[in-house]
Amino acid sequence: MDPLVLPSIEARFPDLNGKVAIVTGASRNIGAEIGRFLARQGMRVVLSGRSEELGQAVVEEIKSSGGTAIWTTADVATDEGAKKVFEAAIQSFGSVDLLVNNAAQKGSKPFLKLDEASYQDSFENNVRLVYKLSRLVVAYQAEKQQGGSIINISSVGGTRAHRGTVGYDASKGAMDAMTRAMAIELAPLGIRVNAIAPGMTLNDDQILNPNPRFLPKFKEIPAQRAGRCIETAAMVAFLASNAGTYIIGQVIYIDGGLIAQLSPPSINL
Repeated sequence: MDPLVLPSIEARFPDLNGKVAIVTGASRNIGAEIGRFLARQGMRVVLSGRSEELGQAVVEEIKSSGGTAIWTTADVATDEGAKKVFEAAIQSFGSVDLLVNNAAQKGSKPFLKLDEASYQDSFENNVRLVYKLSRLVVAYQAEKQQGGSIINISSVGGTRAHRGTVGYDASKGAMDAMTRAMAIELAPLGIRVNAIAPGMTLNDDQILNPNPRFLPKFKEIPAQRAGRCIETAAMVAFLASNAGTYIIGQVIYIDGGLIAQLSPPSINL
């Protein structure tokens, strides 16, 4: 199979129909595709991020396809931003069944250049992006005794280091640990917590018309291509659905085999 031929992904999970999802960092790429995919399942989606213009464009796209979505501009690393998004979901749809913590500060620096401000932006901020909103959603779901699902979007950087992104990778490692710890505490309440760790992921246009600098990187991945945003989105839907009810506390890698290999093909060990 040609790795650049993109197969159709039409997974359907009818039990998600009518449920409510919050997706953070949803103005573009993986977050936006998660919003679109969940809306196609019939979920009512609350999308959030810091770009009003891009976010509203995603919402309008979902609505034009018959889905239900609203946009809330907020920084969910802050108490005010997390509360704003949570209250938007309750006021608009009356519930929260699924929280997808996708928002992240991707910039970082090598360790010797990791000053205090960069450390806080890349490590501490990324952990707060998960913690703040999760606390509100978990408290609500526990009080209502309705159960639910939290899915954290991590990275292969949580288990294998990128070069020069110490703060970012450390935050994803912390997210993975937080996922497991939250999962075992919340499972008795019927709240399932898992994480998805994508590898190199591009939108479909970037895969079909790749920047020449990406091509050597494709060859280092066993699948010989980058991941697609929709592949992560489909896994979110699976984990949130009844099909994933016995999956708890896991970090699921969507990476084309990247971390399974001891070394890339260019290094023959």
